[in-house]
Amino acid sequence: MATCKIKKGDTVKVIAGKDNGKEGKVIAVDFKNAKVTVEGVNVITKHAKPSAANPNGGIITKEAPIHISNVMYVHKGKTTRVGFKLDGDKKVRIAKSTGDVID
Repeated sequence: MATCKIKKGDTVKVIAGKDNGKEGKVIAVDFKNAKVTVEGVNVITKHAKPSAANPNGGIITKEAPIHISNVMYVHKGKTTRVGFKLDGDKKVRIAKSTGDVID
C-alpha cells in the first residue's frame, strides 16, 4: 500500500468541484477509498430519525468526504504538491515548491 500524501490535521485547498477554492483542515482520511473529509467543505444535510443519541431527530448538517485528488496541500499560504525524501533513515514529506520538510 502506498503512503498517503495528505494526513489528518493538514490544511488543504479544494481544487475541483462545487467547493473549488475553499480551504480547511482535514478531519479524516479514508486510505482504502482515497477520500478525505475537510472541515466546512462539501457540507450535506441529512434527515435523522429520533434515536437515543439524538432524541429530537431533525435535519443535521455534516461534512461529506471528497476524493483526495480534488484537494491540494497548503504550505505557507500557497498550494503545493507533496513528495517524499529520505532524511537519514527516516522517510519525510516535503513541499515540492520549496523543498521544505513538512513533518
